[in-house]
Amino acid sequence: MTQEDGIWLAEGWWSAARHHPSPNFGPRPPATPVSLIVLHNISLPPGEFSAQPVVDFFLNRLAVDAHPYFAEIASLQVSAHFYIARDGALFQFVGADLRAWHAGQSCWRGDANCNDFSIGIELAGSDDTPFAAAQYVTLWPLLRALRQRYPVTAIAGHSDIAPGRKTDPGPCFDWPAVAERHPDLCPP
Repeated sequence: MTQEDGIWLAEGWWSAARHHPSPNFGPRPPATPVSLIVLHNISLPPGEFSAQPVVDFFLNRLAVDAHPYFAEIASLQVSAHFYIARDGALFQFVGADLRAWHAGQSCWRGDANCNDFSIGIELAGSDDTPFAAAQYVTLWPLLRALRQRYPVTAIAGHSDIAPGRKTDPGPCFDWPAVAERHPDLCPP
């Protein structure tokens, strides 16, 4: 099954993703539509792109003795809806109908607490490393499917909703390719 073949399941689980339900989520506020997609980058430890530490991090089971950096972040309880590995593999941690904990202190166009109304997509990467072509191959149908299911009005980077605090997805992310496919949704 490819991401093109996916269907939406209960609570916004995408059938084409590998499901790893995270305990780090909650309900969205009543009558709050999903209107924003937030793109992130993540590498654990920094500069390394193995998927397993990211999976473990979002499931609160990061082995603190596996790397010194892990001891610094293991107590954090965070999640994202989706994670796209370097090889294009798609993982899902929280149903898209629910509130994942990816944005932190954030604001978009005057609305604070972006977790309430957004979907978070993490891509294996860093600010100074180009993303893999396979990641974009996975991202395009996922964005299309999210737009078909939710009244999305914008796609932004973590840096756009938390300026000064966050820099991801970083300068290596191909915003022109997103704008070409979704010209009505990209940041100003």
